[in-house]
Amino acid sequence: MGTHLPSTEFDGTAVDDQREADAEAVMGEPPAQMVQLLGPDGKLGFDAVYTEYAEKLTPEVLRGLYADMAAIRRFDVEATALQRQGQLALWVPLTGQEAAQIGSGRASQPQDYIFPTYREHGVALTRNVDLAELLRQFRGVSNGGWNPKDTNFHLYTLVLAAQTLHAVGYAMGIQRDQKLAASNAASSGTSSPKPAAAVIAYFGDGASSEGDVHESMVFASSYNAPVVFFCQNNHWAISVPTAVQTRVPLSNRAKGYGFPGIRVDGNDVIAVHAVTEWALEHARQGNGPVLIEAFTYRVGAHTTADDPTKYRQAAEEEAWRAKDPLARLEKYLRSEGMADEAFFAKVKADGDELAAYVRRTTHDLETPDIRTAFANTYAEAHPLVAEELAWFEEYSAGFAGEEAAEEPARQAVTAQASPKAGH
Repeated sequence: MGTHLPSTEFDGTAVDDQREADAEAVMGEPPAQMVQLLGPDGKLGFDAVYTEYAEKLTPEVLRGLYADMAAIRRFDVEATALQRQGQLALWVPLTGQEAAQIGSGRASQPQDYIFPTYREHGVALTRNVDLAELLRQFRGVSNGGWNPKDTNFHLYTLVLAAQTLHAVGYAMGIQRDQKLAASNAASSGTSSPKPAAAVIAYFGDGASSEGDVHESMVFASSYNAPVVFFCQNNHWAISVPTAVQTRVPLSNRAKGYGFPGIRVDGNDVIAVHAVTEWALEHARQGNGPVLIEAFTYRVGAHTTADDPTKYRQAAEEEAWRAKDPLARLEKYLRSEGMADEAFFAKVKADGDELAAYVRRTTHDLETPDIRTAFANTYAEAHPLVAEELAWFEEYSAGFAGEEAAEEPARQAVTAQASPKAGH
């Protein structure tokens, strides 16, 4: 018996780019071309602009991209398990988006500054952020977990699209700093002390509907800011499909602001790397912003608090699994003789080692105390917060008797599970 989802306002909405292409045809616009170099069959194609960038990727670099994608997927599986076991309050999975994140992250340079949302775990890996540190925030023991100054990778932003405003402001600051440095260097007869830098702002297709994104792009265009807007179109803004978010490909929106927009196959790590490298060069050279739409798919849930079976069909997920970013790069590496069984075995072993490290580190973290949330709400004591804390303390005290009654049973279970002396 087939599965039938409850009827919703989005029934019949296509979850691909056909509706967007139809809208373009009505308006007389040419269909948006999607940059793809490595297809789902693992065969490498050609592009007049971006093949030049792809050809710079050596076999060693390609193996590194695969290892990164495999590592972050293994990390994602482990973090999801930790949340299910009660070790994390929430987790935001990224499975399916590895190529979009690893390809773009590896295309950046150390001097570039990155503003993530809350799902860019793969980008964090490319910026040498300790992945165990990511989990401090999701456990509730930290407001961040790492120092952005060490990696040029900003703290996660949980408010949709807020980071795009921050990114443009930061890019405008870089722009002015670089102009001042160049002026000082010219007057003193020396070379500019630092290499040119750019900013990447990550956001999703759902966040693209926020006013912050519009305002960010207006300012970026007006001031020619060195910023790359990287939109991961994973097709679902929680339960709302992309076709409801936009009538045309998201990359086309850049036209309205006067800067380039590029749609790239977000499951093709080679194409993503090439397009991002081009865009960052464009921004660093003073040519202004670029919008990249990485056309990808969120295979799992929006967060561990979400159930995607309530709003999408299994057949859709299976169709996208056939476009898996890891599988297609593996096919290419094997067919070209760039990687052997020993390499893939080591990648798996390294992933298991990373998972064990993350699990061990998370278990060693302190248990978060919700009372600190009350203490950190305002810089100074506030009567309303004090009233809410008093209510919480009274409410919590009501469970004290239950915990005392359950303690003997817990001790009995623990004693039964413990190994007996001499065995």
